Amino acid sequence: MFPVKRLRALITGFTGKRIVVVGDLIADEYLYGKPARISREAPVLILRFTDREVRLGGAANAAHNVRALGATALPVGVLGADAAGDEVLRLFGEAGISSEGISRAVGRLTPVKTRIMAGGYESTRQQIVRLDREPEPSLADNVEARLIAAVQAAGSGADAFLVSDYGYGTVTARVFEAVIETARRRGAVVAVDSRYDLPRFRGATAATPNEPEVEALAGAELGDESVLEKAGRVVLERLDSRYLLITRGSRGMALLEREGPVTFMPIHGSDQIADVTGAGDTVISAFTVALAGGAEAVEAAWLANVAGGVAVMKRGTATVSPRELCESLGDDGAAARR
Repeated sequence: MFPVKRLRALITGFTGKRIVVVGDLIADEYLYGKPARISREAPVLILRFTDREVRLGGAANAAHNVRALGATALPVGVLGADAAGDEVLRLFGEAGISSEGISRAVGRLTPVKTRIMAGGYESTRQQIVRLDREPEPSLADNVEARLIAAVQAAGSGADAFLVSDYGYGTVTARVFEAVIETARRRGAVVAVDSRYDLPRFRGATAATPNEPEVEALAGAELGDESVLEKAGRVVLERLDSRYLLITRGSRGMALLEREGPVTFMPIHGSDQIADVTGAGDTVISAFTVALAGGAEAVEAAWLANVAGGVAVMKRGTATVSPRELCESLGDDGAAARR
């Protein structure tokens, strides 16, 4: 059992920590409609439009979570010179997050994930389809150079780096090399969440894959905890990382330490979740901020587990505040099994 007093002291220490968030900045768009009737044109439901909402997604959501937890978020990424990019910048401003490290690229699309949500005002709104607008997964040389300069500038006073790779090409090999070199000079943590290509981020301090990603990387089905540990060790060695925090859905998390044990953590709170959208961003944000604040890896993993448990009880892309995190710490005993 983790002493709650110690964990709450760590949360208080989040304030003042500077986290550089490098990755794919995404606009999460929600279109809400109330079911009206069946279309005569095709066997599909017609929704009467009621509302539209845009939230920060991808690396932008990770930065938002860092800020919500009380630390200073310094995002580095690229947005298109389009309306979606304007909305992301507006949301950053409203959240009190600096946009100095963000470049605009003419001719490049800002990634937008549009979710069509059906439901009445007093009923649960259900996602019925998602439409993604995606840029080409490459960067012009001048844009890449600006991102490298932004990493170096923001990183000069950083306590940690968070890399959020959604496969849209922002974190090129040269950009990641700049992250590693800058972090090494600072003695700063580098945590990585990569949706499709984790092996290319070799040398990061920590990574936060889910079970299917570990299965793919290790080439083995994770049938039980012993197999999971063996596969996780393979991935740790491949990444040359110190920590691997594996998210396991309803089975909680597993933390593997290169020079230590594996710790299995049960899911925090209820397994009757509301929405998993963006939960991985919350997990890596809490884990990174906690490590930057001096938490032991197992303490940081538990705080990330609790934060993720809070986030999935909210609808849509969400953040977690220090107050919510503190209030949730004792809900299920803050116990972990080694």
